Amino acid sequence: MNFSYYPGCTLKTKAKDLDKYAVESAKALGVTLDEIGEWQCCGGVYPVAKDEIATKLSSVRTLVSARDAGKDLVTVCSACHNVIKRVNYDMQHDENVQLKVNNYAQFETPYHGETNVLHYLEMLRDVVGFDKIKEKVTNPLTGRKIGAYYGCLLLRPSKEMAFDDPENPTIMEDFITALGATPVVYAQRNECCGGYVTVEDKSFATKRCNAVMASAAEYGVEELITACPLCMYNLKENSTDHQLPVHYFTELLAEALGVKE
Repeated sequence: MNFSYYPGCTLKTKAKDLDKYAVESAKALGVTLDEIGEWQCCGGVYPVAKDEIATKLSSVRTLVSARDAGKDLVTVCSACHNVIKRVNYDMQHDENVQLKVNNYAQFETPYHGETNVLHYLEMLRDVVGFDKIKEKVTNPLTGRKIGAYYGCLLLRPSKEMAFDDPENPTIMEDFITALGATPVVYAQRNECCGGYVTVEDKSFATKRCNAVMASAAEYGVEELITACPLCMYNLKENSTDHQLPVHYFTELLAEALGVKE
């Protein structure tokens, strides 16, 4: 199994563990992640203005690179995945965006959204299979009560992302089960951590993170996992109540597969 791989900026700086454990775990599962050459920042945030084209170009270049390599594109960071998946949706469904992007970029072959974009979790579920992962586990996380923190970006907007049920997702709970741990469903698992608002109003992010932590603790969660570097930052730095351990989901995968350092 071979995929084009887009790590994104944060996975090369503040979230190196998210990237490292994703790559090492993939190898253990027989999956090759070929990092896109000369990739650029996805933009960090999807531009909502209908006439905004320039900030979508780097995502389209990544999508074109994967298409030309003949591979599906795998992402890990929730924010990068949200931006690239939504830009790809635009290139599939918005003729105005298609026209302007292709006229400007002058790709050898015009791009119209041909690349299939998968989040790493979708790759585990739909390509490798959670049953196969369960067979590969050498260090089952038995007895650990783990809560999945989805946040906003993996699930919404649901039409464009098509990741899971935005109100009652199960993919991360199924992932936890495959590793031998006990998933704990709690009320705030798909609510916002405060996101980028923390830059201007840290008190709001603190309020949101405390709500997530309190909800998780109330339901008996002992540790949280996330796919989002921003969520990781907010939950660790802006929570003042119920300080639960927070890990990247790839770290627990690497631990269960026996490839964590």
